[in-house]
Amino acid sequence: MTMSMNETNRAATPKILVLGATGPTGHHIVGQALSRGYDVTLLLRSPGKATDLEEAKLVVGDARDEEVLRQAVKGRDAVISALGTPASPFREVTVLSTATRALVKVMQAERVSRLVSISGIGAGDSRGHGGFLFDKLIFPLLLRKVYADKDCQEAIIKDSGLDWTIVRPSILNNKPGGKAVRTLTDLSGFHGGAISREDVATFVLDQVVGDAWVHRSPLITW
Repeated sequence: MTMSMNETNRAATPKILVLGATGPTGHHIVGQALSRGYDVTLLLRSPGKATDLEEAKLVVGDARDEEVLRQAVKGRDAVISALGTPASPFREVTVLSTATRALVKVMQAERVSRLVSISGIGAGDSRGHGGFLFDKLIFPLLLRKVYADKDCQEAIIKDSGLDWTIVRPSILNNKPGGKAVRTLTDLSGFHGGAISREDVATFVLDQVVGDAWVHRSPLITW
C-alpha cells in the first residue's frame, strides 16, 4: 500500500477522486477543492450534471463498477466518498455498501490508502443522537434501510486496512458556512445539532492533508 498522506509531501498538490460529486454536499467539496488548487477527478454516471465543474477531470461510469473505479482511482493520492442514496421506506438499500466494497478493493490494488467517507448521524454508535424528530419519526419511517446500508458501509471501511476517516455530520442544511465546527466522539448528552453542507465540505477536505482523524469516526456539528 502506498504511503499515507501524512508521509507525502504536503507542499505537493493533492490528487483526489470525489465520488458523489453532483450531490448537494459533493458539489461543495468539488468547488472548494478546485478553489484550493487540488487536482480533482470525478466519477459520474451523468456528466451533464457537472457543467459548472469543467476544471475537474471526469470519468464516466457507475461507482459500483470495479473497472471504472480503477480508471478513476489510478494515480490519486486520496478518495473522498460523498455517495448518498434517497430515502427508501420499504426496499432494501445496498448501493453504498456495494460501491464501497468495490472501492476498497480497487484502492488496495492501486495502492491508494487515504479514504475520507461521509456517513451521517444515526450511523453506528451515533444512533439515537439525532434529536426527537429524527430519531422517533424520520429515521424509523424513512431512513431505517438506508442506515442499515450505511452501517454496512462503515464496517467495510473500518475493516479495509486503509487510512480511513468516517465523517458523520449532524442534520445537514444549506446555510452559509464559516461557523466553528465541533468534532465529537463522546456523544453523551448530545442530541440533534445541525451543520451546513459547506462546512462539512471544508472539514472533509481538511482531512485529505491532515491525519488527526485517521481511523476515527467524528460527528461534526455547529
